[in-house]
Amino acid sequence: MGITRKTKSVELILSQFEEESGAISVSSLVERLHSEINKTTIYRVLEKLEDDGVVHSIIGKSGIKWYAKCDGCSEHKHKDTHPHFQCVECGKIDCLPVEVSIPEIENREVLVSQILIQGKCEACLS
Repeated sequence: MGITRKTKSVELILSQFEEESGAISVSSLVERLHSEINKTTIYRVLEKLEDDGVVHSIIGKSGIKWYAKCDGCSEHKHKDTHPHFQCVECGKIDCLPVEVSIPEIENREVLVSQILIQGKCEACLS
């Protein structure tokens, strides 16, 4: 089940991704939009956007879910098999434009894979 119409809530959440170059934590979205959308609606819309291949989720080092815009995904298949980088100082997460090959595993079907690389971002290095 995906987004069938662009409601005000969907538009507000999508606008946040247009303004950000990296991933956005769900807690940050709740904080930014709390006066316009309730927390439950934010979670529900993000789930539907992920189902539609509009955004993909990443679990950060603290167990908090982050979301980033998809590139070429659809409701039938997520192709976001790239690693993510999280800064250990500021917490920012970015999608890395690096191809990663997920190996075939006997008697298994890999549906999702997450690679989180941690270190210091360009801003925290200076």
